[in-house]
Amino acid sequence: MSNSCGLLTIQTEPVPLKSIEVELEVKDHVATVVSTLNYENKEDKPLEAVFVFPLPGDAAVCHFSAQIGQTQIVAEVKEKQKAREEYDDALSSGQQAFLLEESEQTPDIFTLSVGSLPPGESASIRLEYVTELAVQADDGLRFCLPAVLNPRYEPQGCEGAGVQVTSVPASLVPYSLSFSVRVSSPRPISKVESSCSLEPLQYVNTEQTQATVKLAAGHKFDRDVELLIYYSDAHKPTAVVEAGQASAKPGSLMGDPVLMLSLYPEFPQSVMSSLTSCGEFVLLLDRSGSMDCPTSDTKQQETRIASARDTLLLLLKSLPMGCYFNIYSFGSSFEHIFPKSVKYSEQNLEEALKKVESMQANLGGTEILKPLTHIFSQPCISNQPRQVFVFTDGEVSNTKEVIDLVKKNSGSHRCFSFGIGEGASSALINGLAKEGGGHAQFITGTDRMQPKVMQSLRFALQPAVVDISVTWDLPEGMSFTVLSPPITAIFLGQRSLIYVQLTGQSSEAAEGCVTLKYSLAGHPTENQLHFTLTPAEVTGLTVHRLGARTLIRSLEMEEENGEEQEKVVDLSVQSGVSSSYTAFIVVNKVPTIPINPHLYSNSQIVLCLHFFLLFFSSETLSCSDAGIEPRQPPRDPLLQLVSLQKASGCWLLDPALAAAVGKTSEEVENTKPPSVDQEVWATILALIWLHGFKMDAKQEWELLAMKAVSWLRVQSAPCEAECVEAGNTLLGCELQKDVLGL
Repeated sequence: MSNSCGLLTIQTEPVPLKSIEVELEVKDHVATVVSTLNYENKEDKPLEAVFVFPLPGDAAVCHFSAQIGQTQIVAEVKEKQKAREEYDDALSSGQQAFLLEESEQTPDIFTLSVGSLPPGESASIRLEYVTELAVQADDGLRFCLPAVLNPRYEPQGCEGAGVQVTSVPASLVPYSLSFSVRVSSPRPISKVESSCSLEPLQYVNTEQTQATVKLAAGHKFDRDVELLIYYSDAHKPTAVVEAGQASAKPGSLMGDPVLMLSLYPEFPQSVMSSLTSCGEFVLLLDRSGSMDCPTSDTKQQETRIASARDTLLLLLKSLPMGCYFNIYSFGSSFEHIFPKSVKYSEQNLEEALKKVESMQANLGGTEILKPLTHIFSQPCISNQPRQVFVFTDGEVSNTKEVIDLVKKNSGSHRCFSFGIGEGASSALINGLAKEGGGHAQFITGTDRMQPKVMQSLRFALQPAVVDISVTWDLPEGMSFTVLSPPITAIFLGQRSLIYVQLTGQSSEAAEGCVTLKYSLAGHPTENQLHFTLTPAEVTGLTVHRLGARTLIRSLEMEEENGEEQEKVVDLSVQSGVSSSYTAFIVVNKVPTIPINPHLYSNSQIVLCLHFFLLFFSSETLSCSDAGIEPRQPPRDPLLQLVSLQKASGCWLLDPALAAAVGKTSEEVENTKPPSVDQEVWATILALIWLHGFKMDAKQEWELLAMKAVSWLRVQSAPCEAECVEAGNTLLGCELQKDVLGL
């Protein structure tokens, strides 16, 4: 395996990429991204370059152009095979050509072939795409500009080898990034945060509904640029109507107005606090070699697999009595702890925890399709809704096939997904949750995995929303076509964007109305939103293109046949939005020097470019392979205490508990009120310690504390107040009984 890294030629010379400029315009829940890539060929021969880069999984590429010297050329969308043939013909004739196409297996990887670049010539490539912003558990909207794509594992039997890429140290990055952001929304903008240093947020108007921000000077593109945007009134529904394209045919998608409806309901706390005590919880853990890498550059001592093991401990201890569970792990092959899901009991929990504790990142590659297929083949348990939790660093190449499988089985399960580390595939993580009716979380930089996973577990334990319906009421003379698939799941923290094509004429002041109905915990709910049908004066075509992308994705998910493929191609060409069946192609007719495209695999001028690049074999590189041996830190005191809790929710009075709360066995035993049961005393001590010393991590232990309180209530202990007072004295706290939930 070669250790060469950076953007290199076969002779390990630097690639001609000089700088990257990115402009991000956020409009409420969606965004337009414009990237400009600047190249220079310093070699004495023509250069054929391939640039492989990541995009969000639901992104819609809508513009591609190039500036070669004084020549400006703009690409157009064509059927993929025709575009490839035209590209090869142009190169063979000595013409400059550019080809942009989407990976058929992994929607968030695009390859950009920049064609024949003459010696000493510069090229500036402009790429524009639109995307929806994912909602985080704390109501923030997340945008991520990936600096890396981790090595994409190629499952055995999968056709076509993907380009293998990974990150390199910042000192080896030979180019810089300029990143500017403009945000606008009907709601006030509360704040904008980032994993990178930002200049201060600048508000453009007094209502604080428009703002700008930039990356601080000197940033190197050595890690993902993650942006989190927070609005006031985040749960307020909105409707945006965008005017059609004047040059498009009336009655077509691009010619008619398109409406985007944003639904992000907030449920009553009284309902959300009632957690279910049933369910089948299937946990699927990635144990490929890359999971042995550090969780981040700043946390070198903690590996991804170690963090995942700690997270599984918290998650397992927080499951309710009465549920069923099983744990799968996967790499090149997969394993499961139990042949089928088992009832949650002390014996089964102890067996599972022992096996989790010994799990290492030693199962080779990343083949997630086989374990998911096996999970879905298992019969569902009556009255136990199946919830699948997937933990992975997202390094697969057959993303579309995996998401298709989840979608086909979405009627019998929900899927919660967690992307671990820099470069986790947004297409895979978001696609699993979106098609599985669950929630996606990303753990990057200094993020702790545990609170995000426990937030998703709370979602999974909350009552399900059923009987969902969306109805539209438009003025006479107008009709509508819903471009988005039906809403099948709503839960706390989930945002739905619905795109609707509006056809016909209405009066200038006409209004429409949309009604959302659903039932939650037996309580029917109805929400109405009235909206104007007059489009905003200047809106661009962001909503149209995302509506087209949504419909294209739905058609691509259907069983493949010629008719569906033809629809996708027609819609893609009409909207200028990329698809798996089309590509952007542009040819500069000015002759240069002929290049034979069929000789590139052996040519010394071929470049495989990415924001960062390594030449890999098809095996996944683990950190131990690279000579990195992260040392494991001492166990967190919180996890030590959690590991001692029993499945029922109680703790035992023993030396391990005493050590976990920082006391000796004698101190703990001698301060126990005489008439109190040992397990009751131990459980109250544990609750006092959690509330007194670990409130900053409450989200991580809240569910297991609720289980402990439920166990205490069943015991009907007569001296709880006396125990709390004695516990406060022992641990040096001043907590009231009601604070503990007693």
